[in-house]
Amino acid sequence: MSRGYIIPIGGAIDKVQDPAILKRFVKLCGGKNARIAVIPTASSERSTGQTYEEIFLEFGVLRSVVLPFESRADCAREDWLAILEESDGVFLTGGNQLRLSTTLGGTPAAKLLRIKNQNGLHVAGSSAGAAFLSEHMIAFGDEGSTPRHGMVALAPGLGLTNRIIVDQHFRQRDRLGRLLTALAYNPFAIGVGLDENTAAFIDGDENVEVVGTGGLTIVDPSNIEYTSADLAFSAQKGEPVSLLGVRLHILVRGDRYNLHTRVAEPALKHSEQR
Repeated sequence: MSRGYIIPIGGAIDKVQDPAILKRFVKLCGGKNARIAVIPTASSERSTGQTYEEIFLEFGVLRSVVLPFESRADCAREDWLAILEESDGVFLTGGNQLRLSTTLGGTPAAKLLRIKNQNGLHVAGSSAGAAFLSEHMIAFGDEGSTPRHGMVALAPGLGLTNRIIVDQHFRQRDRLGRLLTALAYNPFAIGVGLDENTAAFIDGDENVEVVGTGGLTIVDPSNIEYTSADLAFSAQKGEPVSLLGVRLHILVRGDRYNLHTRVAEPALKHSEQR
């Protein structure tokens, strides 16, 4: 089977007026036959999981269940792992991504999510959940458009893909600088900056399609000619980082990007092909 979709979402999802992102997720998971597990571990609000559980049930899915992993011991519970095993989709809510990495990291639940995603399970994450999906996760950082030494802290994420580093609430919280700083440390990955109510639907062939009302910023560092990030040990915290040769795209609803070929295409091109 091909890998399931990986779906980072920029946060602040429209759940009522235009829930296009959640409806697209449900459709991918099987519509009325979908079995969805909600993981609210990142959130400090106990109602978060129940809110999404009820939304998915209102969309008519077959099953929507909250798995409130609160401790590492919870992540080894056989009854909850069985629910993950039978699910068509998993949704990780927003909150604090370090709660996700410290609670799920290295547990049977995290291992099962990686295995199942490789075999067709669709995994979506909003805000903190989005940051956690990839191998390299932005744990926290400062706002601002200019990359600066010490601006961002990275931590291991869930590891569904190593091709991207995700940042969320991107335009709303002015996070270009910290994403650029993260990429200066690791120019292999592609930066994905997601505005609120905006999602990147990434299929098993590494095709990205934008769904939602905001923009998706792609930062491609593959042709970087020079960066001063290696001077971090001698530089003062807050000093600007030089990055030469970075390529940037802004994608909106329907636009596409391939993480393998690193080619962007407008939505208009796809409509003409149809």
